[in-house]
Amino acid sequence: MNLKRKIFALAVLAGFAFAAQAQEKASPAMTAEGSVGDAKITVNYSSPAVKGRMIWGDLVPLGQVWRAGANEATTITTTKDIMVEGQKLPAGTYSFFIIPGEYESTFIFNKVAKQWGAFDYDSSEDQLRVKVASQQSSSLQERLKYEVADNKLSIMWEYGKAEAKLAPSM
Repeated sequence: MNLKRKIFALAVLAGFAFAAQAQEKASPAMTAEGSVGDAKITVNYSSPAVKGRMIWGDLVPLGQVWRAGANEATTITTTKDIMVEGQKLPAGTYSFFIIPGEYESTFIFNKVAKQWGAFDYDSSEDQLRVKVASQQSSSLQERLKYEVADNKLSIMWEYGKAEAKLAPSM
Protein backbone atom coordinates (compact mmCIF):
# COMPACT_ATOMS: atom_id res chain seq x y z
CA MET A 1 0.00 0.00 0.00
CA ASN A 2 2.78 2.40 0.89
CA LEU A 3 4.46 1.76 -2.49
CA LYS A 4 1.20 2.55 -4.33
CA ARG A 5 0.93 5.90 -2.53
CA LYS A 6 4.50 6.80 -3.44
CA ILE A 7 3.93 5.92 -7.09
CA PHE A 8 0.69 7.92 -7.11
CA ALA A 9 2.43 10.91 -5.51
CA LEU A 10 5.23 10.77 -8.08
CA ALA A 11 2.71 10.57 -10.92
CA VAL A 12 0.84 13.62 -9.59
CA LEU A 13 4.08 15.61 -9.22
CA ALA A 14 5.18 14.64 -12.73
CA GLY A 15 1.81 15.77 -14.07
CA PHE A 16 2.12 19.16 -12.38
CA ALA A 17 5.68 19.59 -13.66
CA PHE A 18 4.60 18.74 -17.21
CA ALA A 19 1.62 21.14 -17.06
CA ALA A 20 3.76 23.97 -15.71
CA GLN A 21 6.34 23.47 -18.44
CA ALA A 22 3.66 23.29 -21.14
CA GLN A 23 2.20 26.70 -20.24
CA GLU A 24 3.24 29.52 -22.54
CA LYS A 25 6.01 31.73 -21.25
CA ALA A 26 5.18 35.40 -20.67
CA SER A 27 7.78 36.46 -23.25
CA PRO A 28 8.77 33.43 -25.34
CA ALA A 29 12.05 33.39 -27.26
CA MET A 30 11.53 34.07 -30.96
CA THR A 31 13.72 34.27 -34.06
CA ALA A 32 13.24 36.22 -37.28
CA GLU A 33 15.45 35.41 -40.26
CA GLY A 34 15.94 36.76 -43.73
CA SER A 35 18.54 37.61 -46.34
CA VAL A 36 19.94 40.78 -47.80
CA GLY A 37 21.98 39.88 -50.86
CA ASP A 38 24.35 37.14 -49.68
CA ALA A 39 24.05 38.15 -46.01
CA LYS A 40 21.91 36.09 -43.66
CA ILE A 41 20.21 38.25 -41.00
CA THR A 42 19.02 36.69 -37.72
CA VAL A 43 17.09 38.50 -34.98
CA ASN A 44 16.81 36.74 -31.60
CA TYR A 45 14.38 38.31 -29.15
CA SER A 46 11.89 37.66 -26.39
CA SER A 47 8.34 38.49 -27.45
CA PRO A 48 6.16 40.08 -24.74
CA ALA A 49 2.39 40.49 -25.21
CA VAL A 50 0.32 43.65 -25.00
CA LYS A 51 -2.15 42.09 -22.49
CA GLY A 52 -4.44 45.12 -22.65
CA ARG A 53 -1.65 47.55 -21.72
CA MET A 54 -0.72 50.78 -23.47
CA ILE A 55 2.77 50.13 -24.82
CA TRP A 56 4.28 53.19 -26.52
CA GLY A 57 4.68 56.16 -24.23
CA ASP A 58 3.58 54.17 -21.16
CA LEU A 59 5.12 50.71 -20.66
CA VAL A 60 7.90 51.71 -23.08
CA PRO A 61 8.71 55.41 -22.48
CA LEU A 62 9.34 57.59 -25.53
CA GLY A 63 12.79 59.16 -25.85
CA GLN A 64 14.58 56.54 -23.72
CA VAL A 65 16.74 53.56 -24.69
CA TRP A 66 14.62 50.39 -24.74
CA ARG A 67 15.98 46.82 -25.03
CA ALA A 68 13.67 46.15 -27.97
CA GLY A 69 12.12 43.04 -26.42
CA ALA A 70 11.99 41.38 -23.02
CA ASN A 71 14.58 39.68 -20.83
CA GLU A 72 18.03 39.70 -22.48
CA ALA A 73 18.69 42.39 -25.04
CA THR A 74 17.55 41.56 -28.55
CA THR A 75 20.44 40.53 -30.82
CA ILE A 76 20.89 40.93 -34.54
CA THR A 77 23.46 38.91 -36.45
CA THR A 78 24.54 39.56 -40.02
CA THR A 79 26.89 37.10 -41.74
CA LYS A 80 28.22 39.79 -44.10
CA ASP A 81 28.51 43.56 -44.10
CA ILE A 82 25.19 45.25 -44.96
CA MET A 83 23.87 48.77 -45.35
CA VAL A 84 21.22 49.97 -42.87
CA GLU A 85 19.50 53.16 -43.98
CA GLY A 86 22.52 53.81 -46.22
CA GLN A 87 25.11 53.30 -43.45
CA LYS A 88 27.50 50.34 -43.24
CA LEU A 89 26.97 47.70 -40.54
CA PRO A 90 29.91 45.26 -40.45
CA ALA A 91 29.25 41.52 -40.21
CA GLY A 92 28.80 40.38 -36.61
CA THR A 93 26.37 40.05 -33.72
CA TYR A 94 25.01 43.17 -32.04
CA SER A 95 22.61 43.92 -29.25
CA PHE A 96 19.72 45.93 -30.65
CA PHE A 97 18.11 48.84 -28.86
CA ILE A 98 15.53 51.42 -29.86
CA ILE A 99 14.88 54.95 -28.72
CA PRO A 100 11.18 55.16 -29.62
CA GLY A 101 9.62 58.46 -30.61
CA GLU A 102 6.17 59.53 -31.69
CA TYR A 103 7.24 60.36 -35.26
CA GLU A 104 10.83 59.12 -35.45
CA SER A 105 12.75 56.37 -33.66
CA THR A 106 16.43 55.50 -33.43
CA PHE A 107 17.64 51.96 -34.12
CA ILE A 108 20.87 51.20 -32.26
CA PHE A 109 23.30 48.36 -33.04
CA ASN A 110 25.59 47.97 -30.03
CA LYS A 111 28.87 46.00 -30.07
CA VAL A 112 28.19 44.35 -26.66
CA ALA A 113 25.96 41.49 -27.81
CA LYS A 114 25.32 39.77 -24.46
CA GLN A 115 23.42 42.15 -22.18
CA TRP A 116 20.49 41.81 -19.83
CA GLY A 117 17.96 44.39 -20.90
CA ALA A 118 19.34 47.91 -21.27
CA PHE A 119 20.63 48.21 -17.70
CA ASP A 120 24.33 48.25 -18.70
CA TYR A 121 23.82 49.87 -22.10
CA ASP A 122 26.81 52.06 -23.01
CA SER A 123 26.42 54.36 -26.01
CA SER A 124 30.21 54.44 -26.49
CA GLU A 125 29.87 50.81 -27.65
CA ASP A 126 27.40 51.67 -30.43
CA GLN A 127 28.48 50.43 -33.84
CA LEU A 128 25.65 52.19 -35.66
CA ARG A 129 22.64 54.42 -35.01
CA VAL A 130 20.02 55.18 -37.65
CA LYS A 131 16.84 57.25 -37.59
CA VAL A 132 13.65 55.64 -38.92
CA ALA A 133 10.05 56.78 -39.17
CA SER A 134 7.66 55.67 -36.43
CA GLN A 135 4.36 54.52 -37.90
CA GLN A 136 0.90 53.65 -36.64
CA SER A 137 -1.01 50.55 -37.70
CA SER A 138 -4.77 50.13 -37.72
CA SER A 139 -4.52 46.54 -36.48
CA LEU A 140 -3.29 45.34 -33.11
CA GLN A 141 -0.08 43.27 -33.02
CA GLU A 142 -0.53 41.43 -29.68
CA ARG A 143 3.02 40.04 -29.47
CA LEU A 144 6.20 41.90 -30.30
CA LYS A 145 7.26 40.79 -33.77
CA TYR A 146 10.34 41.29 -35.93
CA GLU A 147 10.57 40.61 -39.66
CA VAL A 148 13.48 40.60 -42.06
CA ALA A 149 11.88 40.73 -45.52
CA ASP A 150 11.78 42.82 -48.68
CA ASN A 151 15.13 44.42 -47.75
CA LYS A 152 13.70 45.79 -44.49
CA LEU A 153 14.12 45.15 -40.78
CA SER A 154 10.69 45.70 -39.23
CA ILE A 155 9.48 45.75 -35.64
CA MET A 156 5.76 45.71 -34.81
CA TRP A 157 4.00 45.78 -31.45
CA GLU A 158 0.62 47.05 -30.28
CA TYR A 159 -0.29 49.67 -32.92
CA GLY A 160 3.29 50.79 -33.56
CA LYS A 161 5.67 49.89 -36.34
CA ALA A 162 9.14 51.01 -37.42
CA GLU A 163 11.40 49.70 -40.14
CA ALA A 164 14.86 50.29 -41.54
CA LYS A 165 15.90 49.81 -45.15
CA LEU A 166 18.56 47.13 -45.65
CA ALA A 167 20.85 46.63 -48.65
CA PRO A 168 23.94 44.63 -49.53
CA SER A 169 27.16 46.45 -48.61
CA MET A 170 28.81 48.42 -51.37
